[in-house]
Amino acid sequence: MDAELLSLLDNDPQGWVLARAVREDGNIVDFELIYINDVGCRLTGRDRSELLGGRYRELWPETVNNGTLQLYRTVVKTRQPMSRTVYYDRPTISGHFELLIGPCGDGFAVRFVDLRKVTVAPQSDGGSRLYDMLDAAFDGFTLLRAVRDDRGEIINFVCEYVNQLGAKLAGRTAEDVIGALLSDVTPSSWTDGTFARYCTVAATGEPCRLQLAYPEVGQVWEINIGRAGAGFVAVSFREITELVDQQDELTRSVARAEQAAARAETLQKVTTALVAASTTAEVYAAIGSVLRPSAGGQGLALLLRHDNHLRVHYHAGYEPDVVERLSRLPLDHPYPATAVARTGRPQYLVSITEFEASQPAELRLPRGGRQAWAFLPLAAAGEVVGTLVVGYSEPRGFDAEERDMLTALAGLSAQALQRALLFETRTSIAAELQRALLPAGLPRIPGLRHAARYLPWTHGADVGGDWYDVIALSNGVVGVVIGDIAGHSAAAAATMGQVRNALRAYAAERHTPAGVLHHANQLMHDLRLDTIATCCYLELHLTEGTATAVLAGHPPPVLRTEGSATVLKLRRGIPLGVSRTAFYAETTFLLPPAANLVLYTDGLVEDHRHPIDQGLEELCAAVRTAPSRDPEEVLAHLLSSRVGPQPRTDDVAVLCLTNDAPPPEHRRARRRFRGEAISALAARRFAADLLEVWNQQAILNVALMLLDEVVHNAIMHTAGDVVVKLEMADGLRVEVDDCSDRSPERRAVCAQSEDGRGLQIVEHLASDWGTESLPGGGKRVWFRLGTS
Repeated sequence: MDAELLSLLDNDPQGWVLARAVREDGNIVDFELIYINDVGCRLTGRDRSELLGGRYRELWPETVNNGTLQLYRTVVKTRQPMSRTVYYDRPTISGHFELLIGPCGDGFAVRFVDLRKVTVAPQSDGGSRLYDMLDAAFDGFTLLRAVRDDRGEIINFVCEYVNQLGAKLAGRTAEDVIGALLSDVTPSSWTDGTFARYCTVAATGEPCRLQLAYPEVGQVWEINIGRAGAGFVAVSFREITELVDQQDELTRSVARAEQAAARAETLQKVTTALVAASTTAEVYAAIGSVLRPSAGGQGLALLLRHDNHLRVHYHAGYEPDVVERLSRLPLDHPYPATAVARTGRPQYLVSITEFEASQPAELRLPRGGRQAWAFLPLAAAGEVVGTLVVGYSEPRGFDAEERDMLTALAGLSAQALQRALLFETRTSIAAELQRALLPAGLPRIPGLRHAARYLPWTHGADVGGDWYDVIALSNGVVGVVIGDIAGHSAAAAATMGQVRNALRAYAAERHTPAGVLHHANQLMHDLRLDTIATCCYLELHLTEGTATAVLAGHPPPVLRTEGSATVLKLRRGIPLGVSRTAFYAETTFLLPPAANLVLYTDGLVEDHRHPIDQGLEELCAAVRTAPSRDPEEVLAHLLSSRVGPQPRTDDVAVLCLTNDAPPPEHRRARRRFRGEAISALAARRFAADLLEVWNQQAILNVALMLLDEVVHNAIMHTAGDVVVKLEMADGLRVEVDDCSDRSPERRAVCAQSEDGRGLQIVEHLASDWGTESLPGGGKRVWFRLGTS
């Protein structure tokens, strides 16, 4: 490369790069960088050693896709200089640059002009070479020398230099321009303000950039002005009409895109609000708070069809007299909303004149404070259910895009409204079903107070399967049940109704608690209900102060006595409906006077977030700290104590009982068992539980052995129910009643006999025993055991 040219480039205040073409099969595929000056290294933020010999695809990969590499190819192929403006905002390079590209050998030379710092230095020794490069690289360039008057003020400029392209753009030759006065070359400089700009730059040294539009010829020019030493200004200029047109089109495209995005955001916002609305009240609230401002209206009215009329169901921003006229509007009225409701076609009135022309004066509705209207059909599933009216306080037009958006908003409102109306209809039906399946009222029972709460979590037609019941069985005996059918649906609720009624029937037949659940389980399998149910059933004997409970997969009750509240330890069974052969075992416990018994479903104490152990601890603490024994107050305190998961994710049924019966005079308990072999085991558990809580462990095993023998004998040799009674009075007295008049007989036995030893065992172990006839028929076998 020429040494003088390199010296010129090395000392230029702008960045310079020289590159040669890399060819394959004669085609330019890349460029190799062979020179870059210090300014260029500084602007790119790299050392020269990293750049020289490198290829553009590797050094600046972005040039492959942003059009720069193709621009370089074009310059080399056409031998015509070109320029490009680029903007960088990176850690290594920042600024607005103009790339001035010219052919150079089998490659190109490019000057990086920092458009923020455009200046032209006085001509150096290599000026002629520089001007040659300017002729090849710039769109248009001229150097002007100030002409001053006697007072030193600039009155004109002389063109000291213009490149070939600059002269051509001015419609002259360089010979005509160089040395001529500015007033002769471009007299319009005084009228378009450029002369004043030249003077300012020459005086202050501050560079200037401006655009000049010439509408008469349809052109826009960009002019860059900088001071080039005392009394000199350098001017570069180029036509940017196409660039300005592109920028204007881009601005319009951006504006259209922003409008489209705003419309999309509006639709999204309205959709979100309406989807979240379940009831008509929530839909109206969403329409008023979100849709009305989104539509840009100052007033809004929603009219729905009722037979042959339109009625206003919601309004905002409408005057009372207008609302009154809209309260019942015949569909044949000329008001535009009625035609929209009949035809499903929207109407837009842009002025008061159009509004008044739409209705005869004698039938015209008052317009209120509105001067433009959009009447939009509320259509869903092919049915027009009404009209949405949006009113505007100023006259206005509605372009196609706005009409599409308003129609879409009305459609979203109609769909949400239709969903809400259906939801409310289904909810009403579900609520009636729920009320029908739960007890309308619990019976008043002497000696027992009770209170219940049902807290539904489900919505709409999803009916919960939780239930409770209190059943008066006989004087002083009460059945209490609480349960939960799996699932939340009308089918689950129907199953709950079947199971609840079956339990009442089996309890009324005086089956034992275990028998009640056994038969209910069999029924579920017989009916093929294809679901499961958890249940807790208790039989309370208030005069005795005892209770017998049986569980089928259900959490046990909480018993509150003086100073404590604990979860009862009961024998457990699997849920109803799981297995036809399921076995349910009873547990008998004491129910002291003034005690509270709390039954509940699992939704109160657990879900997937809340362990049941934690929920039971919270429940016991709440019951223990209740301010009184009154069941209503206990439940109020319990439900306000944040027991269990919050917020809840399941229905909850809670039943609280208070034993108001006086304490029994003696410790006694009586139970009836079916004349079945399994009853012997049930009677044994009944006695074992009572002797444990009566602290009679010393005689427990003997008492159970003797009871087994007497009950087994009654079941094997008689028909009908067996009644077992235990009483503590001067020891333990156990009585077993059956309906047979035949007294037990001792039989002779030998060492090889397999049975017949029952009475011998009773005689040997009991302190006393005997039999007696019952007044109504049947007999009683009794024995007594002393206590230590």
